[in-house]
Amino acid sequence: MKILPTDFDGQAIRRVYDEGTETWWFSVIDVVQVLTQQANDLTARKYWNQLKRRLDKEGSQLVTNCHQLKMPAADGRLRLTDVATAESLLRIVQSVPSPKAEPIKLWLAKVGYERMQEMADPALSLDRARQTWQLHGRSDPWIQQRMTGQETRNKLTDYWSAHDIKTGREFAILTNIIHQEWAGVSVKAHKQAKGLSSHNLRDHMTEAELIFTALAELSTRQIAQSTEATGMAENSSAAQAGGGIARGARQQLERKTGKPVVSADNYLRPPVPKKVGSRNKGE
Repeated sequence: MKILPTDFDGQAIRRVYDEGTETWWFSVIDVVQVLTQQANDLTARKYWNQLKRRLDKEGSQLVTNCHQLKMPAADGRLRLTDVATAESLLRIVQSVPSPKAEPIKLWLAKVGYERMQEMADPALSLDRARQTWQLHGRSDPWIQQRMTGQETRNKLTDYWSAHDIKTGREFAILTNIIHQEWAGVSVKAHKQAKGLSSHNLRDHMTEAELIFTALAELSTRQIAQSTEATGMAENSSAAQAGGGIARGARQQLERKTGKPVVSADNYLRPPVPKKVGSRNKGE
């Protein structure tokens, strides 16, 4: 796991990135301290303990969804502290009466309304995704392949869910097996090659990488369906076989073109160049 600092309204928020499940965990105490404008982490911890008791009485599952991970404390030592995912954290924010939480609550209400619209008309979510990618400068062929690949991915995860595969870590393990087989590198190594951290790897794939990822996942699902794979052992075998099919196709293409498919290219914005000749006052 990587422990990285972030910033919220000028105050440091501790967070941990779990590379195995590709999940960010945020310090609940730090966020509560910002929202409630407590003088220090001790009073923020007391506030959070009181909030936990209230949530428990109300039958909320929020406290259950929180975990404890070791993070650097004020004295520099690693100490256990309550952490939550972004989803759980946003729900906690809704339970805190704070002027600082209002903008987030308004945003959540807007997102919730849009989600209801998308459930009634799924095409709306596709349109919003397309518009977002266009704003980020993606080409139409890339967008089409990204959307097609996502549909292929959804069908595979639907199969996994129906055949004793748990979301989260088990999904991540099988996904990594498929990726390792077709690409020759793990998901983690591929992200590192592209200079990515918490970013979605697929959003930074080339068109070719998207196509081979989709081929690997399509092959995996069809092999799993043909053998009625159930559980981790059987689906792991299907994942290896499906990824192997895409690996063979990748190697054939590379022999013909002389160019590797797996790329370090990404869509991260380049750093803003400093003005030539600019000097600080007093220099």
